[in-house]
Order: sequence, then structure tokens, then C-alpha cells
Amino acid sequence: MAKKARGGGGTPATVALDRAGAPYTLHAYAHDASSELSYGREAAAALGAALGIAPEEVEGRVFKTLVAEVDGALTVAVVPVSGSLDLKALAAAAGGKRAAMADPAAAERTTGYVRGGISPLGQRRPLPTVVDETALSHPTVFVSAGKRGLELELSPQTLVALTSAVTAPVGRAG
Repeated sequence: MAKKARGGGGTPATVALDRAGAPYTLHAYAHDASSELSYGREAAAALGAALGIAPEEVEGRVFKTLVAEVDGALTVAVVPVSGSLDLKALAAAAGGKRAAMADPAAAERTTGYVRGGISPLGQRRPLPTVVDETALSHPTVFVSAGKRGLELELSPQTLVALTSAVTAPVGRAG
């Protein structure tokens, strides 16, 4: 996979990938602030249209980055946009007892990204990360590149390695 921008720009996530010499592809799309779709589903629809892939096929490869608190410590969960986060499973995977979604302001402040554009890569303060194990069943996955309207396509192995993530079944089918 070549490093090629498709109308995008550099973000801390792409800088981290470049520093690591990791292959990735950037995909830009016009973010519609008035869209009733979630950020992830909007990205899946736009990517599907741009790549000529049915939205339901691409949704399994597009992952959202969520920030939760596990026993009071911020933790990142990367799960398919087609489903939701299983907080109990996240707590177990992170070695904790209880998990809850983090305060959005704390997530933004800690990662350096805005909601809807939080990337698992290039965070201001890298957080422990759990990637849903379904990512490993795809040759490439899509995650936020660090801003709304910009997605990274990379191998799930690269994502796991560069975030020092553990993989576990933390996603719930939607």
C-alpha cells in the first residue's frame, strides 16, 4: 500500500505513520455537519461511494475510535462503526473491573483531537488501546486520520503495532 494523499493533509496520525515508515493511504471526503449519520457511518458511506464498494461491505472495515474510562484511567477502544462498544468486555480486556464512556472534553484534551476526528494514532498523550479482534479479519481497515473528513487505510497489524494495542472482542454487532 502506497502512502498517497487523496485530498488530505498532514495530521499527528500521519506524522506518526511516516515516522514509523508504515504504509497507509489517506482518503478525504466532504464532512457534512448537517448529516444525521454518525461520524463513522458518514465516513463509511463516503468511502464506499468513492471506492465503489457497497456501504454495508465497507462498514465492517471502518472503525471508530472511542475513549472510555477503565477504573478511572482513560483507554481507547477501536470498534467497527457498524456496531457498538461493549464496556464490560473493554474493562476485562484492559485488565479492569468497570468501564464507562469518558467525558468528551477529557477525551479531546488528552488525545489532541476533536470528537468525530479522534485517531488511535498520533495522540497527544498515547493511551492504552484495545482494538476489536474483527479488525484482524480484513487486509486493511479504515480509522480516523485525526480530523473529520479524513480517513486512514492501513493494515490492522500496523494499527495494533503502532498503538501497542491488545486485540479482544470489544465490539457488539449493531
